[in-house]
Amino acid sequence: MFALGCKFHVVNRVKGQDVAFEPAKLLWLIQRDFLQGKSVQEMVNEALLHVPNKDGNKNIDMVNQIRDSLAIMGDNSTAFSLPQPHLDRTKLCDMKDGELDPMYVKKKEQLKQLVSSIIRPKVVQGRTLSGKEFVSFLEQILEALNKGEIPSTGSLVEVFNKGILERCLKLYHERMEKLSLPLIEQSVQDYHERSMEEVMKLFEEQHFGRHHAKKSVEQLQEEVNKVFKNVVLANEYQSSKLCEALYTRCEDKMDQLQVLRLPSMAKFNAGFLQCNQSFEQKCVGPAKANYEVRMMKMLGKSRSLFIKEYNHRLFNWLVAFSLVMVVVGRFIIKFILIEIGAWILFIFLETYTRMFWSAESLYYNSVWHVIVSTWETLVYSPVLDLDRWAIPAGVMVALFILYWRCYGRSKHGSGWILPLYNTKKGGSNRPRSD
Repeated sequence: MFALGCKFHVVNRVKGQDVAFEPAKLLWLIQRDFLQGKSVQEMVNEALLHVPNKDGNKNIDMVNQIRDSLAIMGDNSTAFSLPQPHLDRTKLCDMKDGELDPMYVKKKEQLKQLVSSIIRPKVVQGRTLSGKEFVSFLEQILEALNKGEIPSTGSLVEVFNKGILERCLKLYHERMEKLSLPLIEQSVQDYHERSMEEVMKLFEEQHFGRHHAKKSVEQLQEEVNKVFKNVVLANEYQSSKLCEALYTRCEDKMDQLQVLRLPSMAKFNAGFLQCNQSFEQKCVGPAKANYEVRMMKMLGKSRSLFIKEYNHRLFNWLVAFSLVMVVVGRFIIKFILIEIGAWILFIFLETYTRMFWSAESLYYNSVWHVIVSTWETLVYSPVLDLDRWAIPAGVMVALFILYWRCYGRSKHGSGWILPLYNTKKGGSNRPRSD
């Protein structure tokens, strides 16, 4: 006959915190007529050995699982044997101690002493429980058993570790939810490892069967790995989403720079650099490497296309600008220096291209480089972006010309400081002849 006595490992809430109830000694009480030449401890050890199961019988597997669960507590157990109290078992209930076998009475007294020696106060995280508190713990155990929270395979350890596993997994979830994705892969891995250390620390503090709950650890690691894989996938998605948005923004920016009203290499380079720096700083995570390749290809194509069209657009713009300034200088403002400068620019552009067969040859001339440098200085600078203010500036210039045309000459007369066309000849008021 086997009599099994033990104290279960449960978890209780004290002042809002989880506390673990440590297991006590396990007493194996064996009452048999003979031990077949073995000690009681040898008999217990033999009873807990695996039953061979070459055919994979499920019932034998369940028996072996029960034996494994009991063997886990083997380091914290004691075996004791009692002989038969009397040969006539049918009268045991009516017999007094004096009528029982003297050896049985002697062994019973030894058993009492053994129980007294192994009994320890019920301690929860360093605090001794009172009688009422211990009764409360026992009520919780009974409630758990009544609800069916007992091992279907006989493993007490795994059942009582179930709640701890859930809390550990919840802690890991809460830790990983604090991540602000996307992040570089190494950062996610480091955060996962730190979170895992906290989870394992909690598990080691509260799990049942100290240093023996290998299955619970494996299950916890498996569940944590599933959550971690989901976090990795979420990080990849967020990284792709962010990098795609930055890539699209830069692509739109490059398209806008291709169609500037006033072509400017300085403005293109500034936009190019801004896009590249913004992408490098903000695009993070596992998708960055792939998008960096796409980004470099897109920026390279945009730069090549802009440089190819830049000189042609600037040349055509300067030709049109010189003709406009000839008309403005001669007929509107009547400022001879403006007209002369515009004619010089127009003649240079048209003559040079005819002398050297193509406009492309002009782009290597030092004079053209001076013109380009002057143009870039006027059109774009960190302080003033003429392309953005081209229309407002044009309106203001037109209003100024209109004002000067209508009122400026009559007010200033011959005192006007600019070298205007002289409309008088020999003191007469004859109309000017061209």
